[in-house]
Amino acid sequence: MANILVVDDEHGIRDLLSEILNDEGHSVDLAENATQARAARAAAPYDLVLLDIWMPDTDGVTLLKEWAAGGLLNMPVIMMSGHATIDTAVEATRIGAFSFLEKPITLQKLLKAVEAGLARSQARVAPLAAAALAASVPGQAPVVTAAYSGSGGAEVVSVSLSPYQDFDLDRPLREARDGFEKAYFEFHLAREGGSMTRVAEKTGLERTHLYRKLRQLGVDLGRGKRNG
Repeated sequence: MANILVVDDEHGIRDLLSEILNDEGHSVDLAENATQARAARAAAPYDLVLLDIWMPDTDGVTLLKEWAAGGLLNMPVIMMSGHATIDTAVEATRIGAFSFLEKPITLQKLLKAVEAGLARSQARVAPLAAAALAASVPGQAPVVTAAYSGSGGAEVVSVSLSPYQDFDLDRPLREARDGFEKAYFEFHLAREGGSMTRVAEKTGLERTHLYRKLRQLGVDLGRGKRNG
């Protein structure tokens, strides 16, 4: 399961992509323009973004530049357009886009591009989590910082894991990541006494997205509440 943002000004395309990606088991947020996309990106991290180039307020390439300049381009972005030229596609790739899909988008091309983008995203995170686990020392929470260099520039990622967490690294990557995320949110719920407001602030997630994420991970929302 991945968190994916779909940005497109055409209602039919947003609904179609959302339906397909939901059927694949992913969590999908929708934005119909750059303004909504900025707000969504500021409120929650995403594993992948599908971004239309031609939009009425701000075009996708300009938004891509904004994210790159602001250090927010730390997820694969797949550009989409039915009218873009080769020069536009090359420019988007140079800025940091992961790939480009030409409309109308076929199911096979969509799923192949999404799978490749998520593989890039997971390949970046997995070694850091494994390194943190390997470095665990009783009584300490190791912090691992690594630099990732991609077409969009350098990115610094930090991973902090408590040594008492027991993660099965023989599981598929997606399952292992879900296990880590569940433990992460359970830790913060317990520390904040079950306060969703404080957990949202601590984790940097908007409350609606946080609720949806916790339900998807099967987190017991009653576990962190104070007795009485």
